[in-house]
Amino acid sequence: MTTQAVSIGAVSGPMAGEDPAIIYPSSDGIPMAESDTQRRPLMDTSAALSLHFSRCSDVYVSADILIYYEMNNPRRCVAPDVLVAFEVPDHPRDSYFVWREGKAPDFVLEIASTITQARDATAKREIYAAMGVTEYWRYDPTGRYLRPPLRGEVLNRRGEYERIDLTGTDNAPQGYSIALGLDICVRGDELRLYDPMGQAWLPTLMESDAARRAAEARADDAALAQQIAEARAYNAAQDRQAAEARAYDAAQARQAAEARAAEMERLLREHGIAPPDAVERG
Repeated sequence: MTTQAVSIGAVSGPMAGEDPAIIYPSSDGIPMAESDTQRRPLMDTSAALSLHFSRCSDVYVSADILIYYEMNNPRRCVAPDVLVAFEVPDHPRDSYFVWREGKAPDFVLEIASTITQARDATAKREIYAAMGVTEYWRYDPTGRYLRPPLRGEVLNRRGEYERIDLTGTDNAPQGYSIALGLDICVRGDELRLYDPMGQAWLPTLMESDAARRAAEARADDAALAQQIAEARAYNAAQDRQAAEARAYDAAQARQAAEARAAEMERLLREHGIAPPDAVERG
């Protein structure tokens, strides 16, 4: 395998030396996952990592995307279940070209299945090592092919993978990923990620969706409460205006009555008639 080193950062198009006539398909025609057992950890892990690094513009997270690792040779490709590449711009890609990006991914996770588990442990492992993937992790959701069902490896200076020590039990192993800064843990039938700095579990898709819906519900409740408060304030203002209008009408009526009484008194006096409520003065 040969790659061409470039400065860190994605290249928008073909580089010098690339044959423009060569087509690099964005799909290998293989389904993303064989079953829900494989699909769920794939989607949960990629979604959790995407959310975790969402504020980092130079961290690229993807799932089941083709990596082309040899220029001008479209047969030299591999599709990891989950990958993370640091110091690489975060933007949508049809495929990941190692020579254009300037580096291989830093983290790769493969989720074992009946069809893929043998190649994950052999050919893919060799490709990732030769490519320079810093950490290679494998997870077996069924427990049929790996015991314990989690295995992590880190690339040494000789370009060979060495086991990452795991803690916990055979049924609930966990290991620390230096590349991600996260603990990778098996909890029951789930693969979970834990942030030791933030002291929090990264949410699964269901948890993220539940949190989103709860946040939307809180926002709806707050908006409704605001609408109710505004309606009450409006009604209070209307009541106040109505009361002021009634007081104004009463004052106007009183003034009109007083004016009529004064006019009546004047007319009576002009005709020498004492007003009914006149009082003799001595």
